[in-house]
Amino acid sequence: MRRNLMKLVSLAFLMLTFVSTAMAQTGESTGPKGIGDLKIGALAVAVAALGGALGDGRAIAAACEGTARNPGAGGRIFTMMILGLALIETLVLLAFVTAFLGK
Repeated sequence: MRRNLMKLVSLAFLMLTFVSTAMAQTGESTGPKGIGDLKIGALAVAVAALGGALGDGRAIAAACEGTARNPGAGGRIFTMMILGLALIETLVLLAFVTAFLGK
């Protein structure tokens, strides 16, 4: 429990640190994106990919454990796992699109 709390606090600290950098505006023209914007976008995609990979791993591990406990429900577990993986990957792709095409 304490370990999860420390992870949550660390993640919140990192997010607050990078949000202030990302939201800073110079008031200059709205020309092409600078290299700083690309770095923030790449960081956002990297964090999203990391979270998606961890989520995928946990979902697959849980599906394997569930199938091992009850082989008769393997088909239903597999279907739900595929649906969950599709939703997780959709969130990662949404982060990619938001980071590089959005403002």
